[in-house]
Parts: sequence; structure tokens; C-alpha cells
Amino acid sequence: MLLFFHLSPLIETGIILLVTILTLLGIMLRPWKINEAIFALCGAAILLLLGLITPTRAATTLLGDWNTFLFFLGMMSISALAEAAGLFDWLAFQAARLSRNSARLLFLNTFLLGSLISMFFSNDATALILTPIVYTLVTRLRLPILPFLFTCTFIADTASFLLPVSNPINIIVTSRHPLDLLTFVRLLTLPSLLVIAINLGVFYLLYRKQLRGRFDLKRLPSLEEAITHRSYFRYTCCVLILVGAAYITASALQIPLSLIALSGALLLLIGALSWRQITFNALGQQISWQIFGFIGGMFIIIQALEGTGLTVWFGQWLLTLSGGTPFGAALVGTVGSALGTNLVNNVPMAAVMNSALQGMQHSPLTVQHGFIAATIFGCDLGPNLTTVGSLATVLWLLILRQRNVEVSGLDYFKVGVIVTPLMLLAGALAIWLLL
Repeated sequence: MLLFFHLSPLIETGIILLVTILTLLGIMLRPWKINEAIFALCGAAILLLLGLITPTRAATTLLGDWNTFLFFLGMMSISALAEAAGLFDWLAFQAARLSRNSARLLFLNTFLLGSLISMFFSNDATALILTPIVYTLVTRLRLPILPFLFTCTFIADTASFLLPVSNPINIIVTSRHPLDLLTFVRLLTLPSLLVIAINLGVFYLLYRKQLRGRFDLKRLPSLEEAITHRSYFRYTCCVLILVGAAYITASALQIPLSLIALSGALLLLIGALSWRQITFNALGQQISWQIFGFIGGMFIIIQALEGTGLTVWFGQWLLTLSGGTPFGAALVGTVGSALGTNLVNNVPMAAVMNSALQGMQHSPLTVQHGFIAATIFGCDLGPNLTTVGSLATVLWLLILRQRNVEVSGLDYFKVGVIVTPLMLLAGALAIWLLL
């Protein structure tokens, strides 16, 4: 303990709760546009300096979540190396070619392409990579920009629970509360397909007038411009097929998915260096290193909060609110997680829910599975309501601003409030029926 005097448990709890609230407010409001990682690290540092969490306990917490950190590193590396191979440009070109010059078909194919990228590369990769590609694609084809750009950010989250690897939130939750692959697919993949269909249908209604036009495919550059090295491109495709198969196998055997992500990244890096398609410096610049500080700081803060017993109380309160039934678990878990993500971002909300779920270990298995699936579902899909809910949406906004496209929080909310509550309700009911 670094405190020079003893504090009562009640005062310690109050200080930890205050630091947690101030940290979350900083993350949500971002005064002076300070990076979220700074607030998370400062909150953790204050707790350490005050002795409210010991360095040993903090280190144990971070080491215990090694799978989450390494998964982030592996997935960001795979995305950067696949982009260097021209894979995403090639996929976008194919989406346009298969649209038969129809704006509506291209809109559908953008949804399908976003779902595919989110499924295997995570929602952050979809926002980071698909958004600039689609922006360039639709501007060259002289199509309305906003419907396609909204598709990029919404499908990133809507499709982010197709597989355990589709969103880092899934890894954060299942690392503490494992779901075997069949249970994950049964409870989350089928609801995901349902909400993707709802998202697509509502967007078609919203943008039907803007999607009546046609385009000329000749306005796009040739594939030779996107694929600078065909041998590395083919090598990348082969490696990614192996990685996809390994993900499914590892999920079934409950092998840490970070090991698969890192192995795939290493194979791609060896190929990229051999064919001189990337350098270590270029790869390092494409990895968002601040995310590690953000996650690490939040894990330490939530660990300190967990030590106060408040998260266990929160879990018991959720259990009471649900009535101890599978229906209540699916509904309360979804609504609580979704609301929390739009207040404090989905990473800290997932950490809070992780801790709260520890207090439900003696509940019936269907109730436990209901809360786990609903937590993943709410934390993954809930951010579609506002711009502060997930890192993917923040990345999307930054990419748009770089291209002089401004989408305000209100503009985003006007779209999100139409489709997100409907998807949350339908998905929660689907999870309940599948329990």
C-alpha cells in the first residue's frame, strides 16, 4: 500500500468509484480531444499511487488477459498485411463488378463485403479498411456517398458477433466466461444473420430514392493497380484461408485465438518481407498502439472496482431484475450492455459486465449463457446507436474527416435510433428462443 494512513473500506470504495466515474466521463467527453488511452492510464495510475490496487495485483490482471492483448496485435497486423497485398481493393472491385452497374446491388454487396471482413478480420478492420475503399469506390462511380458510408460503420458492428474473432469484445468476454463454439454459433451467429437482414432492410427503405441510379464500371482503375505483386497476393489468400480454418478449429477446441492471429500475422509478415511489400516501420505505423494502453488501464480500474464488491452487487442486481429466467437474462443483459456502451464505450462496459457475471456462477446454465450471449450482443451491436460506443465508429469518423466529410453525432443518432432498437429487440428475442 502506498497510502501513509489507513482508510476505511467505505472511503476506499468511494475513491475507487469516483476515479472510475471520472475516467469514464473523460473517455466519453474527451475534453481537448485527448486520446481515450490517456484517461484510462491516468485513472489506473491514480489508483496505483493511492495504493487502492497493488502493483502485483495490477500486473496479475494484465498478464491474465494476455489473450486479449495478443489477439488485438495479431488481428491489426493481419489487416495491415492483407491491405498491403491489395486484398481489400480486390474485394471492393469484385463487389462493384458483381453489381451489374446497379447502385442497389452495389449497396447489397457492400453489406456482404462488410460482413465478410468483420467475420474474419474484426469490426475495427471493417471500419479502418472498408471505409476508405468504399469512399473511393462510390466517388469514382459518382454515387451518393452517405448511404454507403453509413453501411460501412453499421455493418462493422452488426456483423461483429458472427464468430468469436469478429470483435475483440467477444474475446474479452469469452476469455473470462468461455462459450464453446457450437454454443456461440447457436446463440449469436443466427441472431447476427437476423439483425444483418433487418439492418439491410431498414437501410434500403431509408435510402431507396438515392439508390435508384446506375454506374459505369469503366470509371474504376484496373485490378493491376490494386494488386502490385500477384505472388504475394496469392500467398496472402492462401494464408488467410488457413487462418480462417484454424480459427474455427481453435474455437471448437477452446485454444486461445490470439495464438492463431499471431501465427497468421507472422506468416503474412514473412511473405511481405520476402517480396518487399512492407517494412517493419510501415507495419508499426498501421497498428493503433494506444488501444493497448486504453484496454490495460481499463482492466486495472475495473479490477480495483471488482475488489470493492460493487460489480458483484451489480451482477446480483441484474440477476434480480431478470427474474432469474432465460428471457429476463437475454433482455436485461442486452439492454443493460447496449445502454452502457453508449455511455462509456463498449470496452469498459464489457469489462464491467465481465466482473458482474462472476456473481451469477450459481444461476442455472441457461441463465448464465443468456447473460453471456446478451452481454456480447449488447456490447457489439449497441454502439450503432451513437458515435461514442465503439472504437470502430470513432475510427470511421476520423477517416471521414480526413476526406472532408462531416457526420455529426446528431446525424448519426438520427440513423441509429431508427434501426438499432429494432435490431436489439429482435436479437434479444432470438437469443432467448435459442437458449
